[in-house]
Amino acid sequence: MVYTIIVHLQASSPENAEKLTKKLVEAASIYRKDKYQTKKLCKSFQHPSTPSIFNLCSSWLVHHDPKDPLKFAIVERFLNEDSQKYHLENPYWATFDPYVQPLLSHPIHENLTRWEELDVPVKNQDSA
Repeated sequence: MVYTIIVHLQASSPENAEKLTKKLVEAASIYRKDKYQTKKLCKSFQHPSTPSIFNLCSSWLVHHDPKDPLKFAIVERFLNEDSQKYHLENPYWATFDPYVQPLLSHPIHENLTRWEELDVPVKNQDSA
């Protein structure tokens, strides 16, 4: 089952927002190289009914709030539990979490939600 985790982050200060921005960009650059992110693997998961080769890929996107420079969001889309397990076993996670937590006004886990995709009969390029 394809699902998405959305994490809302708020930096505790403008200085920490700058550090958080750099860390999120670095993390996205690293996580986008995970095996579940590659075109080759995505092609192997391609379902015949969907034209996009990215239809079952995981993704790791970072966003900022255009109205509040202290607010950020991470949107992680996972193929299945194995893809999330692989993501969490990436050695980078051991450095990411301890670095980011002190920059935040609230712990990461307080603003983390999981969403499961609805089965929609008409697929878009990102649907599984």
